[in-house]
Amino acid sequence: MSRSREDHTTLVAMPTKEDHRYGSMELQDPVGPGGEANMFQDGVTHVDFVLVWEESLSGQKEERGVSSSSPAHSMKREEFLSRLRDAGLLLEQRERLYLKRKVCYVLLNAPWTVLCYYAEELSLRAPLQVVQTPTYSWSEKVLERLSIPNLMSQRVPNAPPDYYTCPFRTSKLDRFLDSGNKETFFKKTQRHQLLYEILARTPYGDVTRGEVGVDRLLSEEVFSAAYPLHEGSYEVPRGVTSDRLSVRQVLFQYWARWGSWYRYQPLDHIRDYFGEKVALYFAWLGFYTGWLVPAAVMGTVVFLFGFWLVTTDLPAKELCHSDIIMCPLCNICSHWNLSSICLTFKAGLLFDNGGTVFFSVFMALWSVTFLEFWKRSCSCLTHRWNCSQYQEMEERPRPEFTAMAPMTTRNPVTGAEEPYFPETQRLRRILTGGTVIVVMVFMVLMFLIAIILYRTIVSIVIYRAQKSFVVLSASRIASLTGSLLNLLVIMTLSRIYISLAYILTRWEMHRTQSKYEDMFILKVFIFQFVNFYSSPVYITFFKGRFIGYPGNYNELFGIRNEDCGPGGCLIELAQELLVIMVGKQLINNIQEFLSPKLKGWWQARKGEEGGGQKEPPLPWETDYQLLVCEGLFSEYLEMVLQFGFITIFVAACPLAPLFALFNNWLEVRLDAHKFVCEYRRPVAERVPDIGIWFTILELISHLAVLSNVGLPAGLQLLLRTPAPLPLDPRRQPRRLRQLHPLLRPSQRHQPIKPRLQVSRLQRSDGELPARVLPAVGSEAGLRHHLRSKFTFIHHQAWRHVIKEQHVVFLSGHVIDLMVPDVPEEVETKIKREFYMAKEALAEHQSADRTLIPGQMELGGVRQRVTDAVLQGTLVNLLQSYSDPSQDTST
Repeated sequence: MSRSREDHTTLVAMPTKEDHRYGSMELQDPVGPGGEANMFQDGVTHVDFVLVWEESLSGQKEERGVSSSSPAHSMKREEFLSRLRDAGLLLEQRERLYLKRKVCYVLLNAPWTVLCYYAEELSLRAPLQVVQTPTYSWSEKVLERLSIPNLMSQRVPNAPPDYYTCPFRTSKLDRFLDSGNKETFFKKTQRHQLLYEILARTPYGDVTRGEVGVDRLLSEEVFSAAYPLHEGSYEVPRGVTSDRLSVRQVLFQYWARWGSWYRYQPLDHIRDYFGEKVALYFAWLGFYTGWLVPAAVMGTVVFLFGFWLVTTDLPAKELCHSDIIMCPLCNICSHWNLSSICLTFKAGLLFDNGGTVFFSVFMALWSVTFLEFWKRSCSCLTHRWNCSQYQEMEERPRPEFTAMAPMTTRNPVTGAEEPYFPETQRLRRILTGGTVIVVMVFMVLMFLIAIILYRTIVSIVIYRAQKSFVVLSASRIASLTGSLLNLLVIMTLSRIYISLAYILTRWEMHRTQSKYEDMFILKVFIFQFVNFYSSPVYITFFKGRFIGYPGNYNELFGIRNEDCGPGGCLIELAQELLVIMVGKQLINNIQEFLSPKLKGWWQARKGEEGGGQKEPPLPWETDYQLLVCEGLFSEYLEMVLQFGFITIFVAACPLAPLFALFNNWLEVRLDAHKFVCEYRRPVAERVPDIGIWFTILELISHLAVLSNVGLPAGLQLLLRTPAPLPLDPRRQPRRLRQLHPLLRPSQRHQPIKPRLQVSRLQRSDGELPARVLPAVGSEAGLRHHLRSKFTFIHHQAWRHVIKEQHVVFLSGHVIDLMVPDVPEEVETKIKREFYMAKEALAEHQSADRTLIPGQMELGGVRQRVTDAVLQGTLVNLLQSYSDPSQDTST
């Protein structure tokens, strides 16, 4: 029997218990004071959106942020509000008088017919059937298989159910769940999206000049704000059961509180309240934080291995008990004992030990595997949230673009006349912006050179102090203060360039918001990459490479080039990473904690200028005092830069993933508290992924493979130039150490007991006495022998680096092939949902069509047999018996 005939019976009309919680305002209405006040004065019409403007009651010049009450602005507002009424929206105006200003609120509501029209045009998805399959995170599955109690799990009340969905069609309304309740059919986030779409499309003047949409009015300060309302207070009243809490109260109680720091995030609730874009950010942040756990554990083990090595390392014991007198480190310095660097050398072993090689390769594979599994997790989430196949229709021009475009042209998609900016001029401006980026990069390098000179000068000043304890720590003091100064310079330049990037990106005149954001993110990341990573790259690959040799030292601006300390450059790199990464995280967290509170206090202080009015604030007034949500750019940028620190340079600091883990636990709660308690509710946005940030993460993971394989495998040695003989007695142990690169993973300046007995005396011309040379051969022969040995080590190191890089990249491709981007169960759901959507939207289907009683289950596959199919089969059988030449296999 042909299987193609099975698709004639729709699954939409299967007996399914309707879930009246879909978009229900009864369950989502806030519990507590003010919860019932999100209404018009009639007490029935819900408030979907709010427009605000302020007018000055005095004749003085208005404060910044207060909308002008000029006649031009008033005319634009009146025209815009009139067009909104013509579009079918319901409007109600409220006012609040203060001492020096009047705040006007316009409450908006979209009737059912308007919602249906725009929902069909925007292809919003409506529910067909409830999905009964439970969802589990990867960590839940792992802990369940290992039979380990899951302390991170929690039962969050009022969990939003999952649905099979399809694009909304008004003509097929009776096919959707809960379609009979017009007040609750569309979820609140969907109503916000539809209202914002109407506000963004409505013109208020000449369309050819771009006088369209609320965004343009906000930029011209015709309106002060436009926002959807929060669902009442986030504070949980006493005596209220958990199933009676609003979504905002659930998010505060089970997510934003500090007591929930070790719990899973309620991602479905976040998506239900803030939309897919915000929910995907927190999903990525939580996924990244979870994957930091194995990296942090492995890094801690490697660090503890360094503690054990400190007490057992033979070269460390020889150095600490050495009586070798070393030559002065500078022209004004005195001789010093090799054993004086014992503590520094042992401290270097904590970061520079045999486990570093393993850990660096582990982190290179970790970064690749993390991104592959995130793609898999992202596909699951986006399908569950109905945005996996979301592709935004023709984007509207940005308000700034429409206001500043010099000409107009006809849109080939819509056929409408709209502002236009020539591509050739935009390209010239982009190239000019690239030149500015290059100039800023050179500025970063200039500051880096200044900090190098600062460290050298500070070391000389400390040496002149003639205090033994301070002199022995001169290089360490100079290095630490230089790192702190570098952090200050980095944070300052970062603020300056972000402001400059805003100006450049606006000047480039990008038509759509997505292109604008992508170019802005790219500019900022390129600069921040150089800004934050230039100093670690210098210490890793260049410091101590160009110092020259005794009698012929290289100089920079008359000052001898700096060299690594006796413990090697790796410990200095670890110090630099800890200062920059941890210092930046501390500054950002303090700023994220204090800045919203200070801004909120200032907003509340402005709101208390009520002239003695005692009425409690209404919900739209309370939300107007909250801060404007500034988007997710700064949050993503902070995490991406952190990802670079813990992957590219992790070989120098195994504890970096542990510090990142602690920071991210704090970051999740800080961001959650801001969105739930301190920000106005943002308009929900649908996105299929995290955008250009994933491409940047992939770039960083490739750089991490090159760095983590090259750093311990000998790349530092490859960049070194062998110094010709004669050797300074102070330098001799390091050069001998250089000929044995496998004795230390980092192959840096870690002195051992010299095998050649070198005299402590040195001639004034820098030459060593003849008796220090080997008994066999001349000085030229020894130089040739050392250079040939060094060339051999070069070739071996290059071979090792290239081999390991290919192995890691090949392993990454194997992981990519083994881990499908879309799990099998999700593919099955996608196919089933596509089939159900096709059946629901089929023109010939009737709403009351159901499965006939003749259906049966065979082997888990539903075999649906219709009368027509049975009749057709009987006819075929009769024909086959009457004509033996026909095939009877049917």
